[in-house]
Amino acid sequence: MVATAIVDDIRLHAFTVPTDGPDGVEQDGTATWSSTTMVLVEARANGVTGLGYTYGAAAAAAFAESELAPVVVGMDALAPPAAAAAMGAAMRNAGRPGVGAMALSALDVALWDLRARLLDVPLFKSLPSSHDHVPVYGSGGFTNYSVDRLTHQLAAWVEAGIGRVKLKISRQPEADPARLRAVREAIGSDPQLFADANGALPVKVALDWAYRLRDEWGVSWFEEPVSSADLGGLRLLREQGPPGLEVAAGEYGFVLRDFTNLLSPPAVDCLQADVTRCGGITGLLAVAGLAAGHGVDVSAHCAPAVSAHAFCAVPGRRHAEYFHDHVRVEQLLFDGVLEPEHGALWPDPDRTGLGLAVRWAEAERFRVYGPADRSGR
Repeated sequence: MVATAIVDDIRLHAFTVPTDGPDGVEQDGTATWSSTTMVLVEARANGVTGLGYTYGAAAAAAFAESELAPVVVGMDALAPPAAAAAMGAAMRNAGRPGVGAMALSALDVALWDLRARLLDVPLFKSLPSSHDHVPVYGSGGFTNYSVDRLTHQLAAWVEAGIGRVKLKISRQPEADPARLRAVREAIGSDPQLFADANGALPVKVALDWAYRLRDEWGVSWFEEPVSSADLGGLRLLREQGPPGLEVAAGEYGFVLRDFTNLLSPPAVDCLQADVTRCGGITGLLAVAGLAAGHGVDVSAHCAPAVSAHAFCAVPGRRHAEYFHDHVRVEQLLFDGVLEPEHGALWPDPDRTGLGLAVRWAEAERFRVYGPADRSGR
């Protein structure tokens, strides 16, 4: 444990990992991708290094290096919120939403990890945590999966003790009934089934699907049935949709106002937040307070290695998305990645910080940004 520490170095990296989807791609209701890029931050003080990351374009690494790292170097390593405020002020004219917010988030997570390592405690224990674990739901079920691959993936999560699973829908709505029927038959009647349209549907079509999802396949969670920017559409679906089917959105929240817009007046039954987009752990704590004030639970969007710690400090944490792509990337690039036990992620109380160590030899195969030379580190 230390009394004082000053951030003396920030290093940025980005790694692009190809998908393992059919024909090298994966699809949801509105997007097709062939790879996933992790932007990784190292923050250093007193000979200790903290890690943070986000998922997005490698441009976030360049943004962090040019706009944010110079602000953070020289600041108190034990005060991440002060660094977050300074970064937010420095990037005003460069643009905060989107890439800017993701760059800030990765740096903020690295600073919180650094702080916990300097204090020689696990990250979740260095936060105002009210939980020691975060339930998860299995997430994948891409629209270009064969029915066999789709059902095998979701059923495997259920067999592993995860009682909630999600599939993507709405790229080809005419094919979805068969996919949903096959999944429900494969997982049985008890597990919760979630569906994610990724904003693909018009409002009236989404409302019709809301009733079908609940009545025909017992779906209890309808994520981004319309674009998350369509606040009126989300509110209509929340108010006029069937009882027992929750409307969820928030993964594209970058600043606190984005979440305020979803909560007042209410547009979601459960708010999503991505700790690697919403301002890091500092931003997530603000979102958690806002949601608590509105009596709404919060679900973690992706990035399970960070979410497992960060969402222990969210009083109304519902669950975390155990997303196929991010699980795969984190297992490739890090040692110390948690695996679900009894349907939840339980941060290790005996490992400091996030409990992660970069597998540099493996990571170099995927590098698209940053220095490969780690001499003296």
